[in-house]
Amino acid sequence: RVQLVESGGSSVQAGGALRLSCDISGDTLRYYCITWFHQAPGKAREGVAVIYTGGGSTSYADSVKDRFTISRDNTGHTVYLQMDSLKPEDSGVYYCAAEGPCGDKWTYWETYRWKGQGTQVTVSS
Repeated sequence: RVQLVESGGSSVQAGGALRLSCDISGDTLRYYCITWFHQAPGKAREGVAVIYTGGGSTSYADSVKDRFTISRDNTGHTVYLQMDSLKPEDSGVYYCAAEGPCGDKWTYWETYRWKGQGTQVTVSS
């Protein structure tokens, strides 16, 4: 069983930055996808960034490419989402999720068995 707890959400002005953390416990997660999802008000959850624990490679949604960076610490038990140049449309709840090999289905919420409770980000213009 895997447990994920997000933190770091806050209110910032457009152009600002935040770093979200996802603390992971319960498994070694050697060959997993760890993904950050964004849910804007009234919209479906969207996968925005994934890191593959097997080799550390990453992928991003076009909406956040070159602005957001996903990374993990040396223990592998914390995954970060560095969010720069924030826009009002980045507002919403951010969740992290974990699953075994996820391939090209990483952007789909239904792919993941383990999910956190989310952290709120508000970007004002």
